[in-house]
Amino acid sequence: MNKAQLIEAMAAEAKMTKAQAKKALEAFVVATQKALAKEGRVALVGFGSFAVSKRAARKGRNPRDGKEIKIPAKKVVKFKAGADLVKKVK
Repeated sequence: MNKAQLIEAMAAEAKMTKAQAKKALEAFVVATQKALAKEGRVALVGFGSFAVSKRAARKGRNPRDGKEIKIPAKKVVKFKAGADLVKKVK
């Protein structure tokens, strides 16, 4: 499912226009980004949680020439599915 299909599904489920659903989805994305940047975690009961975690610096290999390279530490966003979501997918 891509963004346009998600907007269409949201509009149908919530009985709203596609424009309203698009605004709602964009607002959700922006609010989630801000919360992750500030607090590092967003939990949606029954759906799952997004959390920021730190990935340590490590060594890797350049696939082109095989030389060892240093991969710097960085923060990454991880998603853990909630129990209800896991049940629905099975």
